[in-house]
Amino acid sequence: MPQYVKVAEVGELASGERKVVEVEDVFVAVFNVDGKYYAIEDVCTHDDGPLGDGDLDGFVVECPRHGAKFDIRTGAVLSFPAITPVPFFPTKIEGDDVLADIEEG
Repeated sequence: MPQYVKVAEVGELASGERKVVEVEDVFVAVFNVDGKYYAIEDVCTHDDGPLGDGDLDGFVVECPRHGAKFDIRTGAVLSFPAITPVPFFPTKIEGDDVLADIEEG
């Protein structure tokens, strides 16, 4: 069963911006790309690097430690040295709240 929790407010992040929030001992990186919100776990599956600190190019975030790249829409690995996808969390908007399903990841 989905467990949506508030991770941001609409308008809080400009397009291309992100923030990291802690939800039940999980750090979640929330991204805004052209008014759509995406959420992934804030940990590179290669070396536990903070993905929320990485460069964002469209839907691709690059780990600042070793350059692994992930698709923020799905958590899919796009380049080495990572080989395991990062957990992602479906999002939705309710009113002014950005919610993420933390059970999905």
